[in-house]
Amino acid sequence: MLKVYKSVGEALVESNVLGEKGSWVNLVNPTREEIQEVVHQLTLPVDFLEYPLDEEESSRIEVEEGCVLIIIRVPIIRDNVYDTIPLGIIITENIIITVCLEDLAIISEFSSCRIKGFYTFKKTRFLLQIFYKTAIHYLRYLRQIDKRSEEIQQRLHSSTQNKELIKLFSLEKSLVYFTTSLRANEIVMEKLLKSHLAKDSESLEVNVGLIKMYEEDEDLLEDVITENKQAIEMSEIYAEILSSTMDAFASIISNNQNMVMKFLTSVTIILMIPTMLFSLYGMNVDLPFQNSKGAFSGIVLLSVVLSIVALFIFRKRDML
Repeated sequence: MLKVYKSVGEALVESNVLGEKGSWVNLVNPTREEIQEVVHQLTLPVDFLEYPLDEEESSRIEVEEGCVLIIIRVPIIRDNVYDTIPLGIIITENIIITVCLEDLAIISEFSSCRIKGFYTFKKTRFLLQIFYKTAIHYLRYLRQIDKRSEEIQQRLHSSTQNKELIKLFSLEKSLVYFTTSLRANEIVMEKLLKSHLAKDSESLEVNVGLIKMYEEDEDLLEDVITENKQAIEMSEIYAEILSSTMDAFASIISNNQNMVMKFLTSVTIILMIPTMLFSLYGMNVDLPFQNSKGAFSGIVLLSVVLSIVALFIFRKRDML
């Protein structure tokens, strides 16, 4: 899907002109024809449009042919599973382009004009606003993960089914993805800040008129970095808590299993006493008291007494 937007006053309108100065081009899972059209009309490196379409792509900054590509990983929910995917932001002299495999809630907030102070022609401010909304979404999803893990833990108190533990494991895996992506995003943001502070930096050609950062933009970037650090801390804390919780429940389940096995073993031993006595007296050989009229009653009584004695011993040793 290819859409072009442009700010007109305080409103955001769709445009049919690809490459108009001050516009925003949004690509969502674009077709090969759409990619070729954008590359041809805007003179972009084709790799810049293809990199963000690889789900394994990591966060980074690249500069080529007067264009800046910034890739960050953003949070998503797929089938109630939390994950991250790359979002590409390409900044040229005249326009800004976003590329992603899916229609993100973050981008939808901009396209529906729900972001205060958003203008397509303010490319640096738009870039930093995307960073900020990404950090906010991470924080929101982290709170949802924490709440969902608490609900699963409550269910685990009365259920030891594998599906509950699998859900906890899935949440733990999501937290690992979040932490890794947040750390990679942090590196990108800090590179931008250092590049702005070091005007003569030659390691990153960002200060070539494509990304001009003013004082208020620098303040916003610092706020974004702060929010991102908070998300990293929350993700690490939740991951540690979840890992400890899973270890605790694994120990509890193992202990419960041992108790069940101990109980069943004790019951088996108690039931084995009368079985053994009746088996002995069921053999076709001469046995003591076999001609006595009270032999059967005596064997039953002896079995009951021995079973009671065994039961008492096991109860005393807390095995039943």
